[in-house]
Amino acid sequence: MFGYGYPMGMMFDPTYILVIIGAVFSFWASARVNSSFQKYDQVRAQSGLTAAQAAELILHNHGIYDVEIRRISGKLTDNYVPSKKILNLSDSTYNSTSIAAIGVAAHECGHAVQDAVGYGPLKLSMAIHPVCAIGSNLGFPILIVGILFSFSPLIQIGIILFSLGVLISLITLPVEYNASDRALATLGESRLLTEEELVGTKKVLRAAGLTYVAAAASMILSLLRMLILARHSEE
Repeated sequence: MFGYGYPMGMMFDPTYILVIIGAVFSFWASARVNSSFQKYDQVRAQSGLTAAQAAELILHNHGIYDVEIRRISGKLTDNYVPSKKILNLSDSTYNSTSIAAIGVAAHECGHAVQDAVGYGPLKLSMAIHPVCAIGSNLGFPILIVGILFSFSPLIQIGIILFSLGVLISLITLPVEYNASDRALATLGESRLLTEEELVGTKKVLRAAGLTYVAAAASMILSLLRMLILARHSEE
């Protein structure tokens, strides 16, 4: 799109290297979590509980009775929706008795516990996420328009808006890692998993955590790319 020292017809933009680095990191993280889940999805928990049953026990152990557990389609599409008090477990998780599935379900329960106790980072994430999501989506297009028309205010607005997306990705990190820590602690204390089983479950959750690190890194690299493009547009 922007050729520094190259004819515009070549459409060469060296800043794409940053995008490629982010994409490779994200692909590696995604491949690792899928590999870890697949490995430990073959290991059945001695308790014989399904992930859905384990989730219900965990919630009740924390005095949480207003969260509905639902089954949704997909693989590893599990999530917790604070505004609706709904814990969604994917097809690959819901009825599975594997230590990987129980770990994933426990992680989502960790978010429900965060919600119940008013965990600060989760509350902050919920409050600013809508605005940050919009800013992240609009930031780069606005930057490009600003560069095409050599209009500095638009360039700055684009960078600021995209920075909101970077902010939410960074706030997400402690939320996700804290949910995993809560999950592992609860699984151990309640003896839903043995110590040996917890080792495998921890590997699955730590691999899953890397996907959020990769997402944050990718956002930061994209912001760096925007700053470079903005700087060159002013030269």
